[in-house]
Amino acid sequence: MRIRVLLVAAATLLPLTACSSSGDSGSDAPAGKSKAAGFPYTVTNCGVRTTYKAPPERAVPMNQHATEILLELGLKDSIAGTAYLDDKVLPAYAKDYKSLPVLAKEYPSYEKLLAANPDFVYGGYSSAFAAGEGRSREALAKSGINSRLNIEGCAEKPVTMDDVYREVRETGATFGVRDRAEKWVRTAEAELARAAKKAKGGKAPSVFVYDSGDKTAFTAGGKGIGNDIIKRAGGRNVMADLDKPFGNASWETVVDRSPDVVLIYDYGATTVAQKKKRLLDDPALKDVPAIKNKRFAVLPLSDVVLGVRAPKAVEKLAEQLR
Repeated sequence: MRIRVLLVAAATLLPLTACSSSGDSGSDAPAGKSKAAGFPYTVTNCGVRTTYKAPPERAVPMNQHATEILLELGLKDSIAGTAYLDDKVLPAYAKDYKSLPVLAKEYPSYEKLLAANPDFVYGGYSSAFAAGEGRSREALAKSGINSRLNIEGCAEKPVTMDDVYREVRETGATFGVRDRAEKWVRTAEAELARAAKKAKGGKAPSVFVYDSGDKTAFTAGGKGIGNDIIKRAGGRNVMADLDKPFGNASWETVVDRSPDVVLIYDYGATTVAQKKKRLLDDPALKDVPAIKNKRFAVLPLSDVVLGVRAPKAVEKLAEQLR
């Protein structure tokens, strides 16, 4: 499936390093002003150090969760185009999203990307900067275009909600809207506090994530935000020892680990009903408790990648695991 391609390049990227900023203002300066407060701003993202003298004015977010971060921060007018939806944008962003040029159903070619005249390209997955397709961060830099990769795409250790906060804060600082980012973080922290109350008590159910796959199961490993969401929702990811955000597991391993619940990621052309049928019809899985008891949970893919939906996803999953 597509996510396999999205994650192939992640292991080759340089380690994540801490951000640093030469501007310490928390003011909510309008994007597009050449002398905005908080600039110059320097950040190191996935091994690439960049100094911004002013907020980007023509950003192209290349994946849905990158687009939704910018829309959550009120940056519609700073977006020159977008690409690659995994599922439906949240209703709160629908009006703004409809006003944006869609450069491609999936990733735009390098030529089409350049035609949008961006000054900033924001990749949600490492595949947004696929060197083989001419869109590497190095190639963009040679064209005078700054870039950012979502930190889940290059993390050296398991990501958590703290990394979600960091992603939003660094993006907010890049666009000169730090106050908006901090406001979102405070809201997210409150959402997580509510979810923690719902997740309390009882034995943690074991959870197997079914993203896709037939000969093998494409699932959530221990490095992605999906693993942290499961833990915070009161569950235990049976594939947490898989040392990557997503990866393949054998069906024999699924049977051996005997999950109580199957969490289905909903996106793309294969429906949730079709995924359930594939699991229920497999005789090898008939004695797995989750299959025997038909115990399924469902989350959209955009809920379980490192973006603004992740905190709310904890509460949504906690309700399904109760």
